[in-house]
Amino acid sequence: MIKKINTKTIKLIKFYNLINYNLVYNNKAINRYKKDTFEISGDKAEKLEKLKKSISDIKNCELKKSATNIVFADGNPKSKIMLIGEGPGSNEDQEGLPFVGRAGALLDKMLASINLDRKNVYLTNVVNYRPPENRRPTEEEITKYLPYLKKHIEIINPKILVLLGSSALNALIGNEIVISKARGKWMEKEFGKCKTSVIATFHPAFLMRQPAQKKMAWVDLKMIREKKSKLKI
Repeated sequence: MIKKINTKTIKLIKFYNLINYNLVYNNKAINRYKKDTFEISGDKAEKLEKLKKSISDIKNCELKKSATNIVFADGNPKSKIMLIGEGPGSNEDQEGLPFVGRAGALLDKMLASINLDRKNVYLTNVVNYRPPENRRPTEEEITKYLPYLKKHIEIINPKILVLLGSSALNALIGNEIVISKARGKWMEKEFGKCKTSVIATFHPAFLMRQPAQKKMAWVDLKMIREKKSKLKI
């Protein structure tokens, strides 16, 4: 006798199919779509340009010595949804854009599962230069870049802030917090003049190593979708 599959199970199966990454990858950066330009206010555009220059002018930074490009941001600066990852990898370093490697491909599929893409979100990282050999940024490096990250958040002024992985969570919320316990919960935070709803979820690179956690990521994504609908953004 065949058991009837409930709606929740069907949705979960569709999500797994959508973000399945068992594909053949190469080391070439992914060109996902034609780059869109966004008209933003002169004030915001000017602030972002000044912030980028301030980051490029940082002195005594070991990350800059081995990096090829600054990786500042991607997506729509007018968006009310901002995502923050850990730091650039080798593909990101070459392209000068965040999330263009394998993890970025998975992130795009995760966003698509809740009807989002890079044209209606904004992406950046905790640090803006690639750590050597794709290692995690050190606490000292995060501390150096944290004031710039907080200013970045204030300029974008998102209504929803998504922290991808433990580095982003620990940098902005606290070192004592473990992402497996913090994920899936909304937190109300202020960064300068920006008041925003914050949620943490697993980094796409982690999900590639631990695919069993995709079901938890799907729970988080649904929460983001529901919050977006509630806030009408």
